[in-house]
Amino acid sequence: MKQFVIIGLGTFGNFLATSLYEKGHEVLAIDKNSKLIQAIKDDVSRAVVADATDKKVLESLGVKAINSAIICMGSSLEASVLCALNLKDIGVKQIIAKATSEAHSRLLFKVGVSDVIFPEKDQAVTLSERLHNPSIIEHMPFVDNYSIVELAPPQQYVGKLLKDLNLINEYGIQVLAVKEIVPERMNMIPTGNFLIKDSDILIVLGPNDAIEKLKN
Repeated sequence: MKQFVIIGLGTFGNFLATSLYEKGHEVLAIDKNSKLIQAIKDDVSRAVVADATDKKVLESLGVKAINSAIICMGSSLEASVLCALNLKDIGVKQIIAKATSEAHSRLLFKVGVSDVIFPEKDQAVTLSERLHNPSIIEHMPFVDNYSIVELAPPQQYVGKLLKDLNLINEYGIQVLAVKEIVPERMNMIPTGNFLIKDSDILIVLGPNDAIEKLKN
């Protein structure tokens, strides 16, 4: 079990907090809006009405001892950056923050945030990939120019062994797992002797341009 503090309980923050709690983690939810705190109080470990831009308040809540802090106050650049500064000063090791623009993102990184997310942008990219190519089931940006995707196997791959496809040498693509539908199970890091069926879902990691070639 890990400990998380979620700061800002808009739609994104609320879903993140409740989802982490459902997975068995300890979640402290913070927001200045008492109605939002009241709405989530039964779905997290602890919900507190507080101003996260006040460092003393964060210290009093014991935030320093928590594994990760996620700032979901994307609508207020000033509050978001000040909260990040406070968390950094307190000594929180992992700070993740929601950003609404590239300028906002740069500011957050400059004050010491570990990672910056663009929820709306990421969802839009995922949807565009699915619309662009229906064989892509899920798409997740990994690092610059690389992605992890769930991919229905091209018809010419069905009935072949992974080693015969030689994806790592042909495309620089690594098959991380195969999700079997019949029977229902997940094969993590499958061997070269895995036989691909038309009902399988390939989970692959590779360069975006290579994944595009594989799809086509």
